Amino acid sequence: MRLQFYVYILASRRNGTLYVGVTSKLVKRIWEHKNNIVEGFTKRCGVHMLLWYKIHEDMLNAITREKAIKEWKRKWKLELIEKTNPEWRDLYPELL
Repeated sequence: MRLQFYVYILASRRNGTLYVGVTSKLVKRIWEHKNNIVEGFTKRCGVHMLLWYKIHEDMLNAITREKAIKEWKRKWKLELIEKTNPEWRDLYPELL
């Protein structure tokens, strides 16, 4: 089985604080965010809702995409979320 890499966007609430990350273990990483396991931005700001993610087969492509999205204007990030998740559902339960 090939390793997959995920670029993801979390939010504190609809139109709230956003966070963009990358991981090879999406379920584990989102669980860590939701349970405030790791000190940092998502714990401080209560950013726990998984709203968007994309699978990449290559680590370099995933990291490149994450860095690009981090540079985007906020409006573009919101449009990306709205395009695939207009109800702003937390997608984490669907991963389980």
